[in-house]
Amino acid sequence: MTAVQPLTDGDLTLHLSAQDQQVVTFEVENGSPLGTVEVRRTSPGAGLVVWALDGGIGVATPSVRLVSEYAFKELGFDRLQIEVDPALQSSMRVAIRAGFRREGVLRGAALVEGERRDVIVYGMRSDDPRPDSVLGWTTLMDSTLPKKRVIAHVVVRDTSGRVLLCQVSYKQDLELPGGVVEPDEDPATGASREMEEELGTALPLLGVLAIDWLPRWEGWGDAVEILYDGGVHDPSLLETLHPDGHEILTLAWHSPDALAGLVSPLNARRLPLVLAKPDQLHNLSNGSPIT
Repeated sequence: MTAVQPLTDGDLTLHLSAQDQQVVTFEVENGSPLGTVEVRRTSPGAGLVVWALDGGIGVATPSVRLVSEYAFKELGFDRLQIEVDPALQSSMRVAIRAGFRREGVLRGAALVEGERRDVIVYGMRSDDPRPDSVLGWTTLMDSTLPKKRVIAHVVVRDTSGRVLLCQVSYKQDLELPGGVVEPDEDPATGASREMEEELGTALPLLGVLAIDWLPRWEGWGDAVEILYDGGVHDPSLLETLHPDGHEILTLAWHSPDALAGLVSPLNARRLPLVLAKPDQLHNLSNGSPIT
């Protein structure tokens, strides 16, 4: 084994104690032995970082940082990964503070004392901005924060006060035109895109009628939904629209007092409210006014 200068941050010193084609091990000390940090090669250019250290986050974080930089610069690794049990909050903080982004969850990937446990995966590439830079730190924080869905639907009315609803192919409930906003897409653009895809045209958006928070439901996580005003049109508008025939099967006008049983309970609660007072912004939670 070629002699390697100890790694240090001024407080901790890491000595290379073992190295072969699969594992590199450093012993950590600050005058007294504190444990080890290892990089285990998992595939060409990629490795798994593990540690067994005394001293808590204050020791583990700089130790993992030092070994990770050594693996990138001296060993030629392109990617490093840390895998953490969700119950180990301190290990999650070490991963983030050492520069590893949260990338996802492997459900039931670990078997611990006969019990299937999830594994949270954190990753860092050699070219990632480091956590001591503004971009590096904000990118790390963004990887850990909630990713809430945003939904944009459009309320299109006719001169009789009816609302345009779609018969969709994937459920029985009638639905408003619109859908989920894509990443890096503003909600209004998402609503217009969905109308173009579903109806064959994008009607002008005249403003926002309602903002609604939706709780978890049927496997979906919670979401924020924006109901846009698609305007008031002659009933003959229907003849100019062209449902895609795949997601949207048919279109029809429906009276606000006849929605029960045709739409979801959510829309049965909120659409009559919105249609009765389309000149005001409705602040809703699960389809009911926030009071």
